[in-house]
Amino acid sequence: MPFVIPRIFRPVFLDVFNISNLQLGSAFSLYGVVAMLSYFAGGPLADRFPARRLLVTALLSTALGGLVLAAIPSIGVLIVLYGFWGLSSIFLFWAALIKTTRELGDSNQGQAFGLLDGGRGLFAALLASLSVMVFAVLLPEQVETADFMQRSEAFSSIILIFTAFVVLSAFLVWFFIPESETGSQPRRASRPLTNINTVAQVIVMPMVWLQALIILCAYVAYKSVDDFSLYASDAFAYNDVEAARLSTVAFWMRPLAAVGAGLLADKVGSMLILLVSFLIIMGGCLVIAGGLIVPGIPYLLLFTVAGTSAGIYGVRGLYFAIFGEAHVPLAATGTAVGLVSFIGFTPDIFMGPLMGYLIDNSPGAEGHQDFFFVVFLFGLLGFAATLLFKSTALNVQNPDKTGHAKRPASGGPFSKRGL
Repeated sequence: MPFVIPRIFRPVFLDVFNISNLQLGSAFSLYGVVAMLSYFAGGPLADRFPARRLLVTALLSTALGGLVLAAIPSIGVLIVLYGFWGLSSIFLFWAALIKTTRELGDSNQGQAFGLLDGGRGLFAALLASLSVMVFAVLLPEQVETADFMQRSEAFSSIILIFTAFVVLSAFLVWFFIPESETGSQPRRASRPLTNINTVAQVIVMPMVWLQALIILCAYVAYKSVDDFSLYASDAFAYNDVEAARLSTVAFWMRPLAAVGAGLLADKVGSMLILLVSFLIIMGGCLVIAGGLIVPGIPYLLLFTVAGTSAGIYGVRGLYFAIFGEAHVPLAATGTAVGLVSFIGFTPDIFMGPLMGYLIDNSPGAEGHQDFFFVVFLFGLLGFAATLLFKSTALNVQNPDKTGHAKRPASGGPFSKRGL
């Protein structure tokens, strides 16, 4: 709800709400600030309460925000709404989702997380394609002739469709996600929400910090997907529907790349797939940043968007699957997710304003080229962090067969008594 709609319909979003890229970036930034705090606080919450109930509450709350968005509110209300979504979609949702996936994945972590992101991507791609079709039907046959009222009404209808699917997701989660064993156990009134020993143990793990850096760089690349439709509009004069269709290409690459990366990771190793994915991201960004895509060759833009998206979603499908290599105990997954997400998803704060500033400051193709060069630099940093993570993982001794750290024989924060 906060990101997919403007990702597909960014030119329409800006026009209907009568805002600039920088103003939309400010809304994203508030989302990021609230989300950062929510990531950290939501981790221990997922280690204490049933994931299914947390997920359902989060989805229904987020859907309520969709009703507000469909009314096309003022920029002030829009910014506050994004702050609310930072709470509803992260605090109750994110760590619970990742922990549930790790529990269900057992020893096939690459496949589990690849299927998670691939499944999310497949549904997003179907919804994106459906929404573009509906949007085209709601507008006049000649899209360019649509007036402001027609575009606003059509866009509100699209938002309501997304909202309905979020509500449907809540019902599906309630009926199909089992109660986690940890979360289903009653919590004693005197027992604190956060186990300080667990938090301390996770904080001093160097590989957790490297994983956070990998996620940060990968998430910068992921945020660049927001710019594909606007890039097509500004640099190649695509109309609203054409730009939205190009953006859906990135969505369709997500299930293919994420599931493929997950399956390959369990065969050849997550680290190798992560390294290859970062190389693909860097290559695609350099093509755009170097101005190598020229008008009159539409398939070159299509292939660049598809290839770069494959690298982006390959990384996204795996960066939470490497908790095993980091030797994070399953019982502390929520806390670890909170920490790495707190750091790794900081691009939610700075990427929106950065993108808005670069694009607004250099109209046309130049601003987008500057932006993708920044993404290239983060891709290079992510590649280096992955190499260091791989090297550090080889030096950690005595992992069990699933890649999880062995439980201490007695005592310690991860022993039965410690937890």
